[in-house]
Amino acid sequence: MRVLAAILLLLLTACTSSTPEPVRLKMLASTELADLGPVLAELKKATGVELAVEHRGTVEASRSLAGFDLAWLSTTRFLRLRGAEPELASSVMTSPVVLGVKRGSRAVLGERPTWADVADRAALGQFRYGMADPRVSGGGMAALIGVATAAAGTGAPLRPEDVSCDRLQGFLAGRVFDVPDPVDEFARRSDVDGLVAHESELLSLNASGRLAEPLEIVYPRDGIVLSDYPLMLVEPAHRAAYDRVVEWLRSPDAQRMIAERTWRRPVEPSVVRNEKLRADLGTALYFPDSQEVIDRLLLFHDRAGEGRQVIFVLDYSTSMRGPRLAGLREAFASLNGFDRFYVGETVTIVRFAGTVLEERSVTVRGKQDLDALLAVVASDDLRDNTAIWAALDHALGLARGETAVVLMTDGENNAGPSVNEFLRVGRGEVPVFPIRFGEASTAELDRVAQASGGRLVEAGAKSLLEAVREIRGCR
Repeated sequence: MRVLAAILLLLLTACTSSTPEPVRLKMLASTELADLGPVLAELKKATGVELAVEHRGTVEASRSLAGFDLAWLSTTRFLRLRGAEPELASSVMTSPVVLGVKRGSRAVLGERPTWADVADRAALGQFRYGMADPRVSGGGMAALIGVATAAAGTGAPLRPEDVSCDRLQGFLAGRVFDVPDPVDEFARRSDVDGLVAHESELLSLNASGRLAEPLEIVYPRDGIVLSDYPLMLVEPAHRAAYDRVVEWLRSPDAQRMIAERTWRRPVEPSVVRNEKLRADLGTALYFPDSQEVIDRLLLFHDRAGEGRQVIFVLDYSTSMRGPRLAGLREAFASLNGFDRFYVGETVTIVRFAGTVLEERSVTVRGKQDLDALLAVVASDDLRDNTAIWAALDHALGLARGETAVVLMTDGENNAGPSVNEFLRVGRGEVPVFPIRFGEASTAELDRVAQASGGRLVEAGAKSLLEAVREIRGCR
């Protein structure tokens, strides 16, 4: 009887034990979550749930969750755009996408720059940085969203028409690399001023001892994209195990462990944060609600690089004297900086009246090149007559590779070939964007624009900016 009683007691103890049933689940996780290995080991001890993890970039991972029981990505937003977001998701921690900047480069950006400031310095070759590949990484895509949102200036989620490739290309002119693992790439290089990444990745890098001096963390004041790292249930049959995992991960002890080991911000308010995790994040930027916006961001990212040329054909006939010439200079000067000319772009100016008066080409490497272009535009050398189509023909002969032309004139063509003679030889390889001042013929300018694939716009700084947005591959 005593033996039977002991056996019954053991069986009863086993049936009432608090030790959960072991289970092994397959989980897809963002690449940067590879640092959670020790946390997942503790999770297995506490809950009996073992997570077999496969890591991919967030953008890449969001294309399909098939074959996995759980998913733990930096955000569900990419899944939401595809209508593929799982019904059950719980945020476990947060981390903003920000900049880590070398101390010697911080002054270039200012105390708390905007994304626009960063793009401005990058466009002029004053700030060189690394980032994650936005085709696979949520962090890399967040950088593009930040710059594009700052450029749009709407204070709302980006629409397809808000995504301006010229502004993104100014930012991307400073990009030294975008790779799946930008932290490791940055740590082994000395030719980069900063790194765009999650705050957690930058703080972990600082604490690793791999850098000669720690990076200064910069939180752009016009807003950040915040990753909230939701754990998602993909296979509903594992709901019970999923609930155990979420309950443990959101417990104060686990939240404290995550913060201490990975530098991500806990979502549990009772957990005291490290001083470095208390920085004010400012405004959270809206995430685009259209896949078309994401596609356009990637399109312009892939097009960015050196080798583009913009040719300005500027009317310096005597009829431009006074307010019109002042307007031309103002419009041109408005292109000097953020989202306009950028490092690696070749800019050519052709000044004309009855003949070509001056031709100047500069491949932009810094502010001194922009100053040289402004000096050409500042010329007071005005002459009689207006040979619009001869000057435009000359400019088209200078085109090399991917080129577009901006034509600025106020008058009627009264020298050289007529518009019919100009068009007779066949046009269309290089888009022409006429900017009309004064009495210039709308009909003739529009004919040339339409024949070339460009567009006619009215005079003014805003109009010129609109035209330049298109000539950098935005068509």
